[in-house]
Amino acid sequence: MKRRQWQDWVNVLIGVWVVLSPWALGFTEHETAAPVAWVIGAAVVVFAGIGAYLHQAWEEALNIVLGICLLGSPWALGFSDQSSITASAVISGLLVVAFGVLAMLREMDLKKWSREEHQAHGTR
Repeated sequence: MKRRQWQDWVNVLIGVWVVLSPWALGFTEHETAAPVAWVIGAAVVVFAGIGAYLHQAWEEALNIVLGICLLGSPWALGFSDQSSITASAVISGLLVVAFGVLAMLREMDLKKWSREEHQAHGTR
């Protein structure tokens, strides 16, 4: 039985926020921060959406990497002086990482439980 990963759906919503944040926070004209938000946000939406159905470790790992990139982007790309943009990137990045780790751990627990159940019942 495939189980839905609620963490992936939360990451989809966070990704949507990140994509919309340039308009919501008024930085669509920022030549670095806006494209970063659009690209990383869209990637989080895509890969978290895939993860909601495929439950693969690579997808969770990719979302964790995207979250780390989002988290560090204000300093790496030089817009950390913009407090609202930085706060959005940092909080969103931390959440993407946290929910990616939770989804990965949950998936590992489900696989372990499934193996133990099959062994207990003598099936593969």
